[in-house]
Amino acid sequence: MPIFFLHFLQTPFESFSFSETPHGKKSCFNPINMELLIGFLLIHSSLAKHGYTIDNKPPRRARLQGTPGPGPGPEKKWLTLHGREPLVIAQGGFPGLFPDSSGAGYAAAIAMSVPGTLKYCNLQLTKDNLGICLADVKLDNCTNVATKFPKQQRRYNINGHDVDGWFSLDFTIDEIIKEISLLQNIFSRASVFDSVYPPLSPDSVFGIEPIGKLWLNVQNDAFWSSHQLSVIRYIDDSKEFFVADYISSPEIGFLKAVGTSKTLDPTKTKFVFRFMTPDEVEPTYKETYGTLVKKLAMIKTFASGILVPKDYIWPVGKDGYLKTATTLVADAHREGLAVYALGFASDVFSSYNYSYDPAIEYLHFVDNSQFAVDGLVTEFPGSASNAIACLAQTPNPGPKVANALIISHNGASMDYPGCTDLAYTKAISDGADIIDCNVQMTKDGVAFCLDSADLLGKTNAAMAFMDRSTTIPEIQPKSGVFTFVVTWTEIKSVKPLIQNPFQSGGLLRNPKSKNAGKFLTLPEFLDLAKKNSSTGILIGIQHAAYLASKKGLDIIGSVNAALKNAKLDPNQQVLIQSDDTSVLEKFKASSPACRRVLLFSKPISHAPKPVTDNIKKYADAVNVVKESIVQESKIFFSTGSTKIVEEMHAANISVYVSGFSTETLSMMLDFYSDPYIELISFLAEGIDGVITDNPKTASAFMRSPCVDPNSTAPFVFNPIKPGDYLAQVEPAVLPPSAPPLPPLQVSDVVDPPLPPVNVSARKEGSDSGENGGSNSSKSGDRRLVDVVTMSLLLIELVLVIGLILC
Repeated sequence: MPIFFLHFLQTPFESFSFSETPHGKKSCFNPINMELLIGFLLIHSSLAKHGYTIDNKPPRRARLQGTPGPGPGPEKKWLTLHGREPLVIAQGGFPGLFPDSSGAGYAAAIAMSVPGTLKYCNLQLTKDNLGICLADVKLDNCTNVATKFPKQQRRYNINGHDVDGWFSLDFTIDEIIKEISLLQNIFSRASVFDSVYPPLSPDSVFGIEPIGKLWLNVQNDAFWSSHQLSVIRYIDDSKEFFVADYISSPEIGFLKAVGTSKTLDPTKTKFVFRFMTPDEVEPTYKETYGTLVKKLAMIKTFASGILVPKDYIWPVGKDGYLKTATTLVADAHREGLAVYALGFASDVFSSYNYSYDPAIEYLHFVDNSQFAVDGLVTEFPGSASNAIACLAQTPNPGPKVANALIISHNGASMDYPGCTDLAYTKAISDGADIIDCNVQMTKDGVAFCLDSADLLGKTNAAMAFMDRSTTIPEIQPKSGVFTFVVTWTEIKSVKPLIQNPFQSGGLLRNPKSKNAGKFLTLPEFLDLAKKNSSTGILIGIQHAAYLASKKGLDIIGSVNAALKNAKLDPNQQVLIQSDDTSVLEKFKASSPACRRVLLFSKPISHAPKPVTDNIKKYADAVNVVKESIVQESKIFFSTGSTKIVEEMHAANISVYVSGFSTETLSMMLDFYSDPYIELISFLAEGIDGVITDNPKTASAFMRSPCVDPNSTAPFVFNPIKPGDYLAQVEPAVLPPSAPPLPPLQVSDVVDPPLPPVNVSARKEGSDSGENGGSNSSKSGDRRLVDVVTMSLLLIELVLVIGLILC
């Protein structure tokens, strides 16, 4: 954490001095009242570094050591205009979690970003010609003004459009700061910090850190001027209290005027022309921004840089994929103009090319071997800092810094249908330590890789085998088409289907490859692993008892035979996973070199010593869901940590955690929609491995110098202490707490012995042409004949009607 931030938090509140402005208004820390101070303390508490050691044997919640050092260093040459690292510009602080322009948001931006991060203030003017930082010209979009002043709604013409709402020019600075509180202005984000923080003036934002870094964006100067208010006069009058490092505006007239101000030193303040959408019209020249982008030489006469929506640089097609990058950055740099890109938000979909990893998007703009923008204006400055300070300019990632295992979940299932050759190949190339195969059995005894025994949702089998749908309570409560009622030849005839676990939230995975790849038999999977001897394997086995007794299928024998025939490298890690301790006991006898993993697919919160002692008899590790380590509230904030890691480690049992992904909806809100912050926070809990849909992100994280607490990198990952944010939320807005999960019992762990393989069950199923245990194949054949007959009759009827009409 930066030294200045620690110093601020250690300074008694009474010691802050409040100077008077020429207008008689308290400056510098005037708005930092008790609510704002609480906000700073919240950030300090939440970013308290609880640590781990690199060998992953952590003291529980020990503090993460290490002090951020200077910038990237002279050895790095960036493709920016002046060869320096790109700036991180925190738009409104950290509005991904806190209300835009709140003190808590700016504090989070400072604490979680690289040194030198700029605080971006969207300037609005008050009735008394003083400045206020707010997300929007309409106060009702970002504050509770409508509740506080219900009769103050007005209509104004702004840039040729009549706009209804509440506006800052109808209120004094005192009314805004003392009577109004900030609200989250994007409804899909957390609202639990609404009405907590007051608006801030630019001098207060500037003064949050001793050496202030401030970017003022002036969006509607023509509007203010039409009401006898002056941004330039406000900036001139405030020079004693703050000096903006950057001033941006979409109005050429304003930038030309402010550039001639005698009180502003152009060597200290840079003027940046902001582009709006290409079809919008610039107020001074009355030309569209799409036209003005071709007049960079003219823009250079009054500005040192341009601020553009990111699509100006990397356009995204209607299909959600990136188009070829434009030449805008190179063209602007050729004219001597710096380029700042706007519009980054980790919780807003950008392009399928990024696989929902925000760092990959930033790297497209700063580390693409062709150009680098000079700054990133972002609502998640921590993610941008990670990309610039940790991941950029490292084409050959080094060895892992953190020693936790990276285990794939159905291969690289973020990018390809799970359990296919393409998913596994990409997982290997992306840096997975272990690739996984959950083994399923076909009717004719072929073992192959698929996430579950139900083909529905994983393939397009719904159309091909719907007549074989049945319900098997021993497998799952809902009906399905199960692998053991179809042959391997039939399975090869259907297409794999990419999984979209967050489709209801509008998040799809790589639609262009939604049916790509082919399923692998277990021997084919092992052969792929054998060719990549540095990658281990995890073989998952479920429903062994049902398959043996009801279907006559020996899944354990099939796995043992495949492993024996594969003749893997003795140094390759082999993990056998099951939710059945009797299965693991079988492999303890037949394959003692394999590590055994006990699967808990539902959350657990406490494992007493008698339970862990029993687990140790059967397993070397457990696979638990994320909520078994960090528990989640109904409003998607963490409530705290369990003792599962501590209890398992006491019994010498490793803990692997499943459920990691890069979609923002997969994470609790504490983690800032950033998979890297989530990963560091779970590593701080002491886990031994992550099971992830996106091994590429986990690998980049594990190999980042920013994971090392002793790194001299300018940015070090800060784990979030679970429960800290929720503790600061007003109790009145919290839903009732969920009852605690009951502790594990020995009976929850130990399973009855496996039944022998019922060979006659398989023979009976084969003889009867069994199709799922509910109907005979004869009835299925009859239905097929009926369908074909009906189709032929319909075709004949259509032809007859056609002849009659002719």
